[in-house]
Amino acid sequence: MQVKKIFQRTFLGVAVIGSLLFLSVIFFVPNMAGPIKTDLALLVENAISLVVPEKVEYGLPVHLKIPNINVDTAFEYVGVAPDGTMDIPKGPVNVGWFKFGPHPGEKGSAVIAGHFGWYNNIPAVFDDLYKLKKGDKIYVEDEKGQTATFVVRETAEYKPEADTSNVFGSNDGKAHLNLITCQGNWNTASQSRPKRLVVFTDKE
Repeated sequence: MQVKKIFQRTFLGVAVIGSLLFLSVIFFVPNMAGPIKTDLALLVENAISLVVPEKVEYGLPVHLKIPNINVDTAFEYVGVAPDGTMDIPKGPVNVGWFKFGPHPGEKGSAVIAGHFGWYNNIPAVFDDLYKLKKGDKIYVEDEKGQTATFVVRETAEYKPEADTSNVFGSNDGKAHLNLITCQGNWNTASQSRPKRLVVFTDKE
């Protein structure tokens, strides 16, 4: 079973590397998180880490808890949409984990996106993400029943055109979890919001 998992991850890593070498992809979360640009070298580095994993400690994420903002929800696994953008959760309740990055708890930057300001004032999972502050804790349970704990380091706001390569990649050899959503009033003309909020966290 372990060999099968390593083979699956190796195959995925090779596929990701191939795609990245032929396409300089700009990921973004349309309507919800706006353009989230990535650095090609960092993405390739993360993909290589999938090819030869040192040790698979954490399984697929299944449950997210953020007690300070009353988030208790399930994961969807999102990749790249046909138009080259990072895919998004289907509805307002779940969060989406970028499945081509590390599992939450493993080395590198795992990325989670969630909606803000859903239609008709329906509550969305990251409506209160902006309330998180340094030291707040976030919990991710995986398919094995293990829980990884993350601590908020900082929050940052970006303009849609800003370089946000640090959201998807890190080179400090530690495990991070970065949460993305949008902020500001909805602009009907551009079909987007003016700010992108990212919460950076470190594994405890």
